[in-house]
Amino acid sequence: MKIELIQPAANVLFDVPDDMHEEIITLIDSVASAPEAHVSAPAAAFGEWCWLVYTTHGDVLEVLDVGCAR
Repeated sequence: MKIELIQPAANVLFDVPDDMHEEIITLIDSVASAPEAHVSAPAAAFGEWCWLVYTTHGDVLEVLDVGCAR
């Protein structure tokens, strides 16, 4: 699956500490590999400290927003 991050999400991804960066990447990988997560409407995935908002279009996972609670 192809992964696209909109610019504000990419900015946050590279502006968080390394452990938060790793958690966000893990969330993206999990969503990309889970067929039930492929939705056309915006959806969210949550980790221990981080979250992401995404949607899918065919074989493209579009990450709309990411964030962390700490």
